Amino acid sequence: MTFRDDRTPIMIRTLYELAQFHTWFKLFLRRLLHRMSCKNDAERLQCVYMRKLELVSDYKPSGDQGEAIDALTAGILRGDRYQTLKGVTGSGKTFTMANIIERVQRPTLIISHNKTLSAQLYREFKGFFPYNAVEYFVSYYDYYQPEAYVPSRDLYIEKDASINDEIDRMRLSATFSLMERRDVIVVATVSCIYGLGLPETWRDLRIHIDKNVTLEPDVLKRQLTSLQYERNDAVLERGRFRCQGDVMEIFPAYLEEAYRIEFDWETVTSIKKFNPLTHETTSDYDELTIYPAKHFVMPEDAIPKAIERIKIQLSEQLKKFQAEGKILEAERLKTRTEYDIEMLSEMGYCPGIENYSAPIANRKPGEPPATLFHYFPEDFLVFLDESHVTLPQVGAMYEGDRSRKQNLVDFGFRLPCALDNRPLKINEFESKIKQAVFVSATPGKTELAKSTQVVEQIIRPTGLLDPVLEIHPSEGQMEDIYREVNERIARNERSLILTLTKRMAEDLTDYLLSLNLKVKYIHSEVETIERVEILKGLRAGEFDVLVGINLLREGIDLPEVAFIGILDADKIGFLRSTTSLIQIIGRAARNANGKVIMYADRVSDAMQEAISETNRRRAIQQAYNEAHHITPTTIQKAVNDILVRENEVKEEATNDEIEPLIKNCNIFNANDRKKLITQLEKQMAEFADMLMYEQAAVVRDKIAELKKLGK
Repeated sequence: MTFRDDRTPIMIRTLYELAQFHTWFKLFLRRLLHRMSCKNDAERLQCVYMRKLELVSDYKPSGDQGEAIDALTAGILRGDRYQTLKGVTGSGKTFTMANIIERVQRPTLIISHNKTLSAQLYREFKGFFPYNAVEYFVSYYDYYQPEAYVPSRDLYIEKDASINDEIDRMRLSATFSLMERRDVIVVATVSCIYGLGLPETWRDLRIHIDKNVTLEPDVLKRQLTSLQYERNDAVLERGRFRCQGDVMEIFPAYLEEAYRIEFDWETVTSIKKFNPLTHETTSDYDELTIYPAKHFVMPEDAIPKAIERIKIQLSEQLKKFQAEGKILEAERLKTRTEYDIEMLSEMGYCPGIENYSAPIANRKPGEPPATLFHYFPEDFLVFLDESHVTLPQVGAMYEGDRSRKQNLVDFGFRLPCALDNRPLKINEFESKIKQAVFVSATPGKTELAKSTQVVEQIIRPTGLLDPVLEIHPSEGQMEDIYREVNERIARNERSLILTLTKRMAEDLTDYLLSLNLKVKYIHSEVETIERVEILKGLRAGEFDVLVGINLLREGIDLPEVAFIGILDADKIGFLRSTTSLIQIIGRAARNANGKVIMYADRVSDAMQEAISETNRRRAIQQAYNEAHHITPTTIQKAVNDILVRENEVKEEATNDEIEPLIKNCNIFNANDRKKLITQLEKQMAEFADMLMYEQAAVVRDKIAELKKLGK
């Protein structure tokens, strides 16, 4: 394949301008046009062919993983809309998902029900696909308090203005990757169904810069400003640009490196990527595309029309308030909205611009907003992890958001259009999904009913079996628990005891402590960081028994746990449903000596279903082990794996401490450079103390680069 025919660019350009191709295909053709000046055919081919999703792992599918991968892949390729992967705890469902993604070669969205599990999935897929774009997309609301009003207390809670810079970058990076390539995997929380800026607008407003092409610097400055980049000639930060003579430096909001563009009068002479800290050049480019610094942006010619629609709605709402005698609400709404209109008119942006997304996009009331789904190509694939929790959460988000926003509208804090800045309804969510795989050890009735096939993954690569189940009467349960716990202590193993209430957890902890056992408890009032510390202590053997109400949401493995006692197992309710019981039982499936005792005075329907399912799985696992001569062995997992979240917090605090110094330091000044090196050495030592050697090595390299400047 060669491109020696001079007519080729014209043909491709014609194709590009004609019929309505998918976004990715348009981008493919545009790239092809811009790469016609490559030095040789090999380089052209490298540019033309899109990078494939490539799974990198030392492991191969084992047990029934291979069968599950084959069956689900075949279902996707033949067009099945919904399928279910019913995999037991520890069976390697994540690895199965990774293999399917590699097989089908489609952009993929993986949705998890909370930020802890999504972060875990992100790290795993980042390791599986090191050469592809693996992105992380979570909402600010996963970390910060959204805007709200509590009428009973006359309390207005302002939206937290301190947006996490890294979260913002990663959100923008996800949409940037989806615009530029197909080898993309996005791991997201359920918040990805919230409204986002229009992808067409975000894409069409991008700036394309070519080397050796005429471009007026002043024009580029105005374009960057319209894309919500701020000019700051003193400090170059993410989402900003600066100008120094014939050199312009731009720090895209979605990248960790910046670009330097050099001009000779009005001609672009060079485009370079560089490290913002050291100013070391890392790459040279013939072309560059800059996307907006925010998701909610507007073309300049669209601003007056949007403002006019906002003014019309404001006038209507003020008339309504005045007719109802709501003078305070009317004045409050008038003041706030007029300020926002002025900001939009002058800056093209305002705080809380997402609340005006409907008039900006000219959507009718009730029409669904654009979301992350709209940035994906039509053939994207969705995995819903822990679908028995994730899917109901999707269904519940609209009503919760509506209730919060309605108060803001009724009391004059927001226009009615704020109601249309919302998450998708469940039917809208389903309409955006062309193909999905539900992933759960306990899929719900909805998933099972929708799925054309349910693929089981029961065999664990470790050969571990589902735990032994026993039913003991409630009478004498304390003595029984004491005996079981002591047996585990003698074998250097741990125990979990699950109660129904916080009071029961605390009372049971006090009782076991009085028997000279090392015990702690966890419930909803225990802070996240403290929970991590407690779980770390359990694994490390600092204590032997952990008492809790619901230990399913931690999202971690506890291979040292060999005994689980479930109190009041026969009670009716969510905590003792079939799904919850199976999930609890799975906590003991990481240990070869796993045993679960249900304390009950009768066998409830939920108990019977959980017991039958566990025994069925255990029989299949035993038969497989016997046929393949496998001896189950307890998972050997370093205690440090539980420290990930703890270390992330510490790392963030360490970075926050040193960030102001880095930003304001002149590295070419000897005194400033010395101060920075001292702080970096302190940071390196802190990372090393936390056993975060990779981060410490990165800091070490920064120190070496700074020391070179002093020679």
